Amino acid sequence: MNRSRLVTTAAATALAATACALTVPQLAGAAPSAPAPTAKVSDSTAVGVHNAYEKDKYGYFADALDSGASLLELDVWTSVFGSGWRVAHNNPIGSDNNCENASSPDELRTKPRNQSLGGCLADMRAWHEAHPDHAPVTIKVEMKDGFYGKADRGPAQLDALLTEKLGDALYRPADLAGDHANLDEAVRAGAWPDRSALAGKFVFELIPGTVEEGNPADDLWTDREYATHLRDLAAAGRLGEAGAFPAVHGAEKGDPRESRYAEDLRGWFVFFDGDASAYAAGDIDTGWYRERGYLVVMTDAHKVAQEIDATNPTEQQARDRVTQLAGANASYVTSDWYPLPSVLSLVVPRGEG
Repeated sequence: MNRSRLVTTAAATALAATACALTVPQLAGAAPSAPAPTAKVSDSTAVGVHNAYEKDKYGYFADALDSGASLLELDVWTSVFGSGWRVAHNNPIGSDNNCENASSPDELRTKPRNQSLGGCLADMRAWHEAHPDHAPVTIKVEMKDGFYGKADRGPAQLDALLTEKLGDALYRPADLAGDHANLDEAVRAGAWPDRSALAGKFVFELIPGTVEEGNPADDLWTDREYATHLRDLAAAGRLGEAGAFPAVHGAEKGDPRESRYAEDLRGWFVFFDGDASAYAAGDIDTGWYRERGYLVVMTDAHKVAQEIDATNPTEQQARDRVTQLAGANASYVTSDWYPLPSVLSLVVPRGEG
């Protein structure tokens, strides 16, 4: 794979100037160009990569960032069985990933991998310094076994880590909320910015993990725990400390917040995340999400009938699937299409298919 290292700000700007209004072309391996100004976040559909930290997909996390994908996923472990914030798929006690803890752009692709979450965030910051005007990147974090506040791995500690490593490159809940009482009120008033206003920013989405959801002893999952954290910070006038957005996990008819969360927590959910097949089946009114400004992450896009390859579909098959799910009001379409950077960089109108 041809992985170019750096793209100058001038080159990125020139590329953006020639892009069509809602589609950002992407050269294989190049950093994403500046976003088109007319593409409002809540009115567009972009593409993401499942488990982008895995070394068999990208040699280094910087390569995942260079791919042009608008969403990259990390799996994080916190339990007492290991130390710190581990990033791995099946290893609950240690990190197994392509992150290297770079302290500057010059160190990208030069250091040992298998670093902690802090190391992945450091790579993001170093890459950001090389590409300060990059298109917005959403980082989806699956908290595999949930938070572990007793070991200083709770919501407040995550906020502190995100702030320490990313600083002004982080788009925060407070940035979206503005003067509104909560995130729901803000997005229903049209507060999501244009993609150009999010240039140079990372947005963090949190979902409960598979281990957490399967643990009968865990009655406080990531989604509710972090939403409670946001509510309490807002009440104390400290919402600006928060660094992430909790997501409602799992596709469901109606407003899934009503059956899952107390009324005072519902307003802190504006991300929804579930199987693309469920959203595309026609039983769920996905227009409801778009009309209210909610963002919907549709996962396992390849499994939607007619199923296509999870990794190596033809480029046309993958493009058609993105278009299909854009018509179903997806905000992000995700699969394992890492060999297709020209598809990963797509940004198309939401609600049109």
